[in-house]
Amino acid sequence: MRIRKYWPVVRRVWITVGLTATSVFVVWSLIAYRADSEALAATVTDDAVSVTYDEGIWQYRPTRSSKLATLVFFPGALVDPKSYAPLARSVAVAGYHVLLVELPYRGAFGGAESPELRMRIAAALTSITETHSVVVGGHSRGAVVASRLSAQSSEYAGVVLIGTSHPRDVDLSRLQIPVTKIVGTRDGLATPEKVVKNAILLPDKTRWVWVQGGNHSQFGWYGFQPIDRRAQISAADQRRIMTQAVVDLIQSVDRSKT
Repeated sequence: MRIRKYWPVVRRVWITVGLTATSVFVVWSLIAYRADSEALAATVTDDAVSVTYDEGIWQYRPTRSSKLATLVFFPGALVDPKSYAPLARSVAVAGYHVLLVELPYRGAFGGAESPELRMRIAAALTSITETHSVVVGGHSRGAVVASRLSAQSSEYAGVVLIGTSHPRDVDLSRLQIPVTKIVGTRDGLATPEKVVKNAILLPDKTRWVWVQGGNHSQFGWYGFQPIDRRAQISAADQRRIMTQAVVDLIQSVDRSKT
């Protein structure tokens, strides 16, 4: 009887706490996943890089002659795609064409598996010069998309997987193309334990780049992501290591083409 008497009060408290927690999480997420000022500045055309946007695809082209490889890159889920603009710009400054392909609904509600994404990927590949080799890559959920694509088609010349425990659902161990896996030792989402567990699904010659003290959020130019761990390396240093590893892979593909 006593439990029945107080149950309406307990229920109201639980509902209030749940709604409050949900509201806090949503607000935090909206703030955390926003592109920072450096990322927004990197979306503007200048003397070195031409930036265009159309139908969910950002294109970064060197204003001078482009080399013989193109990077097709996919953002993390829920993250503002512009958060990867500095990475795209750095690759373009190095002489390579970059296509930053947005995930429909930012990867939520099945956007990363949707027909709309397949259409964007097809459109992106159509825009690439036939003489160019294509490197596919991504961060977090974007790396899942990159893993799936590289497993389904032999048209890609390289793969870069950043801040992800994948490949988890596909086997890439027989790939004969360069693969780079970039891991933060403080990543709270794609933890080192999860990453190592799936290492058997990668080629033996995979290049592993362990960012000591790096977390999940600092692989993009946005805020601190829920569930992540605090980094023990500066964002600038973590992003520099990541960017150099991406450029190194593309350059190796480019050299094999010439």
